[in-house]
Amino acid sequence: MSDISIRVDKISKWYRIEHDSKRPRYQTLRDQLSKVFMSPARRLVSQVAPEKAKNGSKPHDYHVWALKDVSFEVHQGELVGLIGPNGAGKSTLLKILTRITTPTEGTIDIYGRVGSLLEVGTGFHKELTGRDNVYLNGAILGMRKSEIDKKFDEIVAFSEVEKFIDTPVKFYSSGMTVRLAFAVAAHLDPEILLVDEVLAVGDAAFQKKCLSKMESVGQSGRTIIFVSHHMPSITRLCERALLLDHGRLILSGPADQVVGEYLSSNLGTSAYKEWMDERVAPGSEIAKLRTVRIIDENHNTNYTFDIRKPIGIEITFDVLKSGYALYPHISVHSEEEVHIFTSIDTDPEWRGVPRPPGRYVSVAWIPGNLLTEGVMTVDTGLRTEMPHLIHFHEKSVVAFHVVESPDGDTARMDYAGKLRGAVRPLLRWSNHYDPTPASHPQGGNFYGSR
Repeated sequence: MSDISIRVDKISKWYRIEHDSKRPRYQTLRDQLSKVFMSPARRLVSQVAPEKAKNGSKPHDYHVWALKDVSFEVHQGELVGLIGPNGAGKSTLLKILTRITTPTEGTIDIYGRVGSLLEVGTGFHKELTGRDNVYLNGAILGMRKSEIDKKFDEIVAFSEVEKFIDTPVKFYSSGMTVRLAFAVAAHLDPEILLVDEVLAVGDAAFQKKCLSKMESVGQSGRTIIFVSHHMPSITRLCERALLLDHGRLILSGPADQVVGEYLSSNLGTSAYKEWMDERVAPGSEIAKLRTVRIIDENHNTNYTFDIRKPIGIEITFDVLKSGYALYPHISVHSEEEVHIFTSIDTDPEWRGVPRPPGRYVSVAWIPGNLLTEGVMTVDTGLRTEMPHLIHFHEKSVVAFHVVESPDGDTARMDYAGKLRGAVRPLLRWSNHYDPTPASHPQGGNFYGSR
């Protein structure tokens, strides 16, 4: 028996965007009725692919492929991230998977009951109470009343809206609505769960609960497709990711690699930069920059790094004229453009010593468990102190991506929310427990001899 949950084969979705330079006139009841009773053949023409409808299109209409030739498979129990820029086709794909809309071309095979949370309150009736909406959504998912009864108390407890469960949903805040909507979708045992960027609505504590629940859902053998613009959540939760852009599937593979490719393409910066021609390389008549790259412990160029591993920033430069003490330096910036730190070459061998002509390779090592998650850009430079000269200074010349695993042995531990700050050091903590604190006089040596 196949372990495939979802098979997508050359899916395409086409939309015709109607445009008229003239403002559309007001339509009377006769106009509306004439549309209803127009011939079936005319209605069919408006639904066919652009190649077939071209002759019937208005002069100012244009066609958009929201998806084009997208194919992939998702196995049972996989938690797959779906990423890409706005307008890439992510939401269109989820709407096709949930049968909200149909593809123009291609086929989809889905093996299992699908639960979805595509936006806040999807499928909720504003006039009904929270209790009624739990049963309504369960019925939409194909659940029997007896099944919902068994899960009802667990759903309400998870959503934390017990006091308002018999209040109409139209009086709920967006946060309350998404709590209840997520609780219903996650607890009613669909074999396949589709989640579209809903965790941004909740607070940190609720996000932690949702992330933990999604992990447990995946571990129970159910399948999840998770859409998010928050890349740390994708790399922590998902083993695999799909990258969509302009309606096409650009890349499929391990989540950290796909996220790294996506972020580096957005920045226009990679982990390696080289100037082949010395004449155009940054520098002066004294020294020229030749390469900058981000390396791992094995001195291989790498873009994505586990938060626990050291990161090397390697600068290769040529000294053309002797008599100058040269100091390579780097500056590291976060994706929020926060200047995290600057470091100057501290190798005592060359401190204050003029460097003879030749090629030099300097490496600055950033220890593991120092930087936080995210994309970091690197500035590189070379200077002389006496006399004060700047031979080159290149901004955002290379970049790298720090990811964090859900193993729980980093500074994050079991916390699933956003940890603020530019650095994430793993500090050594100590604790002392005394079951009888009253036996110690105030101001005594509480920690003993430790």
